[in-house]
Amino acid sequence: RLLTSRRAPREQPVAPFLHGGYYFPCQRWLAVEEDDGQIVRELVPVDEAFVKKDSENDGQSLATLGLEQKAKSTTYTVKVKTGDKKNAGTDANVFITLYGSKDDTGIVSLKASKINKNKFERGKVDEFTVESVDIGDLKKIKIGHDNKGNSTGWFLEWVEIDAPSLGQCLKFPCGRWLDKSEDDGAIERIIFPAELQTTEYIPFVPYEITVYTSDIFGAGTDADVFIVLYGSDGICTQQKSLCLNKREQRMYFERNSVNQFIVELEDVGDIIEKIRIGHKGGGLNSGWHLDRVAIRRLLPNGK
Repeated sequence: RLLTSRRAPREQPVAPFLHGGYYFPCQRWLAVEEDDGQIVRELVPVDEAFVKKDSENDGQSLATLGLEQKAKSTTYTVKVKTGDKKNAGTDANVFITLYGSKDDTGIVSLKASKINKNKFERGKVDEFTVESVDIGDLKKIKIGHDNKGNSTGWFLEWVEIDAPSLGQCLKFPCGRWLDKSEDDGAIERIIFPAELQTTEYIPFVPYEITVYTSDIFGAGTDADVFIVLYGSDGICTQQKSLCLNKREQRMYFERNSVNQFIVELEDVGDIIEKIRIGHKGGGLNSGWHLDRVAIRRLLPNGK
């Protein structure tokens, strides 16, 4: 049976439950060729009684391995600008280390750009996601390459690192070659942030988002699923994709599956009035039958 979402009265917001979480039933298609053809839906929370009937075995099906560690980690968005000079791009393997006031990330390979298939090309900006334990305030970075491949020399314009949990976006200007036959011959450099180019904002907080895909034929999707949380007084988060890449899109949201994510988002406060969840369509298997979503705002220590 299809259940339509009922809107909770604004003057009596639904109280959190499930250890401080919220429960959003859907039980509808998000598919162009099914139901009403919509691929985005707004859902409002219901009370805990709705959950009791079929939640007894949910805990066994959750893939919780590593989530506790992830909840305590920090996610960094790393943007890298290759200079607009002749032979500025590189085919070498690029790595980065972030140094904070408490610790460092160790060497992290920048393998898959979220923007470009061919990364580190002349004049292009590439974007990567780096996850790490809490290293404290970001103080400096070391970036370089292994000098392997046909065209290894690289002109690095700048690196920008956005740390939502710290509420900081820092710019690390370089403007130099990492090339054994150019400049000073170095292929790795330590770079410090430019104070005047640092952007401060309200730190993000981690939310645990559990998504239940229905157990009906064709319920799974390979589309890019996103979510927006709405608090009181019109506060809302940015639209956030739950998967980092197409590989994860193929892995998650299968028929009769439970997928759990730790996502850093703007803090919408103690009350979540509604969520907006959907996907961007496209591909062979984009239609999705969403059963329900559970959301829990995590405390700073990950509990």
